[in-house]
Amino acid sequence: MPHLVILYTPNLDAATDMTALCRTLADTMLAVRDDDGKQVFPTGGTRVLAYPAAHHAVADGKGDYGFVYLNLRMASGRSDATKKRAGDALLAGAKAHFGTLFERQAIGLTLQIDESPGQVYDGKHSSLHPLFSH
Repeated sequence: MPHLVILYTPNLDAATDMTALCRTLADTMLAVRDDDGKQVFPTGGTRVLAYPAAHHAVADGKGDYGFVYLNLRMASGRSDATKKRAGDALLAGAKAHFGTLFERQAIGLTLQIDESPGQVYDGKHSSLHPLFSH
């Protein structure tokens, strides 16, 4: 963890590069620092995944409306200021990515951050983490 999942209307695929958005937001997450200046999210655990919605209905359906939902799931233990810094940075990165597309097409953008305070089970296996252990 952390995992940022992006769910979006598929009409945005022709207008923007979602893979580039994923990279931008992963890099944004890796740049977030806590109150002591330490990296908040572990490099090997940072994942950003984007999925076009197979089915969708947005607003009244009378336009080619787009929607992007970003959900960041992270473990508990970070300060409120750190969570806000992460949220503000991710929202700014997403807004910058879509840039002038907001002017050409009606798009909604939502970012939510969820914390998992009391996990019942959190199994992991990874050969990624050792690559970034210092």
